[in-house]
Amino acid sequence: MHSDEIQEAVYRVVASGWYLLGQAVKQFEQEYAAYIGTRHCISCANGLDALTLILRAYMEMGIMKPGDEVIVPANTYIATILSITENRLKPILVEPCIDTLQIDDSRIEEVLTTRTRAIMLVNLYGKKAYTERIGKLCQQHHLLLFEDCAQSHGISVEGDAQAHSFYPGKNLGALGDAGAVTTDDDKLADVIRALANYGSSRKYVFPYRGRNSRMDEIQAAVLSVKLKYLDEDNAHRKDIAAYYHEHIQHPDIYLPNGITSDCVYHIFPVLCERRDELMAYMKEKGVETVIHYPIPPHRQECYKEWHEYSLPVTELIHQRELSLPCNPAMTQKEVEYVCSVINTFPSNS
Repeated sequence: MHSDEIQEAVYRVVASGWYLLGQAVKQFEQEYAAYIGTRHCISCANGLDALTLILRAYMEMGIMKPGDEVIVPANTYIATILSITENRLKPILVEPCIDTLQIDDSRIEEVLTTRTRAIMLVNLYGKKAYTERIGKLCQQHHLLLFEDCAQSHGISVEGDAQAHSFYPGKNLGALGDAGAVTTDDDKLADVIRALANYGSSRKYVFPYRGRNSRMDEIQAAVLSVKLKYLDEDNAHRKDIAAYYHEHIQHPDIYLPNGITSDCVYHIFPVLCERRDELMAYMKEKGVETVIHYPIPPHRQECYKEWHEYSLPVTELIHQRELSLPCNPAMTQKEVEYVCSVINTFPSNS
């Protein structure tokens, strides 16, 4: 989609001979900050780096320290949790609500301790996780609030800082890896920008032990093109989701989330007890589906110390979730076909 504009943007970068830390990156950062509604956008190499840099910056600023606790949804992609443990912080996993698949705000207060410093929300599947209750908890207990917006380009943001991924499959995707942090905090923005550039505050001056995490000029130029069409593309995703909700009628298939204004449907998840059978049936009929995600973080080998955790809601979601096709390139006929296939899946009832 938008291939002519993208090719032209790439050609301009190649012809300029300037491939890193140039005008295309500056332009995209300004455009994306304006779109998000924050004072700052700091580009970086990918979404995981964006998450990691936020936490690292707060540690460099002396606001967080190793061993501090960060509340995070148990139902998330592992990158969210990797960013916490990489900074020697302690993730506190909180179960989701089965109706929204987002963190259950009624379970947060019970896990608060004197070491709790932040809540890391995840707008999983494109749905906003923030609630007024979470906002009040952060104010009451003086907690930082972060958002993992890797799947939610196009919805409003909350809190102290937000991490964004521009992986090619995202609602706003580059031609390779890229990411960004958005924030209104001037000091935080300065520290993150330095950390992402080897820890350099100015050329050959290194107040921090940083890393090399940069968005290249080609990715920035492509993202500037795609950003112009993001709202239009998200509207098409919402139309597909609305059609699914209206026309998928099967006793064995549950559609969480509903149709809400606070979701951009990066992924359209359904829950089915016979998930693997449904997936095979749809593949046989020519409809490709994906599982987001087959193994929850607390069951992964890299976090084997958590294998004894009891997180039944998270585990149920990971056993039953299946993602239906939902992207701006889909035609109405394709959407209708997906519904017809899923409705003819043999029922247990």
